[in-house]
Amino acid sequence: MSTASAAKTATLGQIGGVPVLILKEGTSRTAGKEAMRANIMAARAIAEVLKSSLGPKGMDKMLVDSLGDITITNDGATILKEMDVQHPAAKMMVEISKAQDDEVGDGTTTAV
Repeated sequence: MSTASAAKTATLGQIGGVPVLILKEGTSRTAGKEAMRANIMAARAIAEVLKSSLGPKGMDKMLVDSLGDITITNDGATILKEMDVQHPAAKMMVEISKAQDDEVGDGTTTAV
């Protein structure tokens, strides 16, 4: 999809004669089975990162940030906070984990 057509399809309406953009310019949209596959792959990628830290035999993860600071944890919320997630479906999973952590304080990996 070209940038011009993406900008056209991204407009929701007009407020005071100015089009309102939902998506950033240059963003492509997918629909149907292609979108479903992309969402499933993003969810699987997040689950793959977290699955080895789940349960009584869950292992710790070593996280290194951009400054070189090291964090060792098996907490799903901490792992997801340190990740730079771009995909919308994966971001929703991160938000679910954050909400679980805020409300209960535990079970963040299981929530994902």
